[in-house]
Formats: sequence, C-alpha cells, structure tokens
Amino acid sequence: MIELQGKGCTVKVIADSVAHNKDGKRITTLQLRYWRAIHSEFMTHRMFSRNASSSRAIPVAKMIEQVRNDPAGPIHWGKNQPGMQAHAELEGDLLTGTQAYWREAAEKAARYAECMMELGAAKQVANRILEPFQYISVIVTATEWDNFFALRVHSDAQPEIHDLALTMQKAMAQSKPVVRTGSWSDPDAWHLPYVLDHERKLYRLDVLQALSTARNARVSYLTHDGAEPIPEKDLELYERLVGAEPLHASPTEHIAAPLSQGHRTGGQKNFVGWHQYRSDVETRIERAKKVAAEADLPTGYRFASPRM
Repeated sequence: MIELQGKGCTVKVIADSVAHNKDGKRITTLQLRYWRAIHSEFMTHRMFSRNASSSRAIPVAKMIEQVRNDPAGPIHWGKNQPGMQAHAELEGDLLTGTQAYWREAAEKAARYAECMMELGAAKQVANRILEPFQYISVIVTATEWDNFFALRVHSDAQPEIHDLALTMQKAMAQSKPVVRTGSWSDPDAWHLPYVLDHERKLYRLDVLQALSTARNARVSYLTHDGAEPIPEKDLELYERLVGAEPLHASPTEHIAAPLSQGHRTGGQKNFVGWHQYRSDVETRIERAKKVAAEADLPTGYRFASPRM
C-alpha cells in the first residue's frame, strides 16, 4: 500500500485498478486525512465519489484529544493583503504570535467542548466547536482526476489544498494499478476498496460488495474502535445502509467493474469506463418496490442483504 505524508495531510492508496480493454481506464480509491477547513473546497469536485468521517459519529473525547495534542490548522501563515491569495508569509514575532493564538484558541475550544460533554451534550453539538481544529478522514474514488489536479496543484490554490492535491498526485504516480478482467461474476473483475486479496477467495461476490460498502462507510478497513472487522458485523452495517428507507447509497459508489464489449453500458454515473455498483443497488431496490406494489404488500420494503 502506498502511503505518503504531505505537510498537513496523509494520503493512502486503498485500491487501484485498470480496465483490461481497449480504453484501459484507471479507477483509484484514496484514503485522505486533511484539515477539515478545506473540505468544502474538496467537495466542489463533482466527478468524485466520497465518504467522510462525521462529527456526529466520533466520540467527543477522541476529538478533544486530537485538538489538544495535534490541532489542525494552516501550513502557510499568510500575511494579509488584497485579493484571495496570500503569497507572502508572516515572519518573526508576527508569525510566532499568530501561531500561539491559534494554539490557544484550539485549547479553549477543547475546554468548552469538554464542558458541554460533561453536561451531556450530544456529539453533534459538542464536536462542532472543535471543527476549525479537526482533521477529517475521507475516502475518494474517481476515474477523472485531471481537472482537480489542474486547479489544485496550482500556485493560486490555497496552500493546504495544494499540499493535499500534490500528495495525492504523487501517491497515484507511485501506485501500480491491478488489471481487472473477466466476467462480472468473478470477484477479481471488481474494484473493491478495503477488501483484502485473501477475502476475494473466501466469499461470494455479493458478500464482498457488502463488506466493501460497510468499510467505505467507516472510511477504514478497521472498525471505529481500531479492531479487525467481523464480516457478520459488516453485513449488518450494510443492511442498515441500504436495507431500509431512506437509502444511504453513497458508500456503494466506490465499487465498480470495467465496462467492455459484451457488458451493458449503463450505470457509469460519475465514472468513465466503469460500471458503478450503486446502479445495481438502486435497480434491485426499485424491483423490490415494484414487486411489493404488485403484490399489494404494506408500504415499504426490505432489502435482501447477503448472508455468509
């Protein structure tokens, strides 16, 4: 696995595949950790499929620990000037003073969040005050990267997202994609983030797709507690995501199979040259709803999740 550190980010190549056809289209999944403040800029790139860690899910104590010990923040302490870019950087006492104020603000935010936690405030309340000093973990999958790199690996980009994009570009340059070929019934034909090679030999394709979906939702192969995953628990999470209404389908977007002659051409969505698993999930749900309606069953449906 390729893992690179930037000045203020970490980039891991989770899965890297290339289609074995005349187009040879590449699809790559990256796990990123970066300053939460630039997440809104990252979200503007619509060709990406993404899932991210949530302030509503992470324990407040864990966020307080990160903010106190390793507060996220600028990697370039720009000097105020007209326009959006701050090419010149603060120096001397101006720089050290600004950095000291940032650390002090992080400590105060941690203390206030701690007070709210002690009063019984929910994660979605107490964690919000910590967000300016938080890192965020994100999984991103795409076939189209050129526009992102053109805009963000650029001298006019904010230094923090420039650092992220450059580190992503370097990681992808060092990664060697796996050639995906064969029938869509073959697990080895699929791009399955967070699925290990030995698991491809142990489980059916539908199980592997469910395992990948659950782990994409967590933005990690490991559980939220850092433990090795239990496949049965991953299947339970999969069912909670796509087995009830409303549908939570975004974690299914990172899974794909190459389009080639003889395969159906639909279901690419934001990918080029790859069929997105989300299309299959949505099709199955629509069929289940139609069957339920024709049989005059009660409103609602239950998605048939795979079993081990």
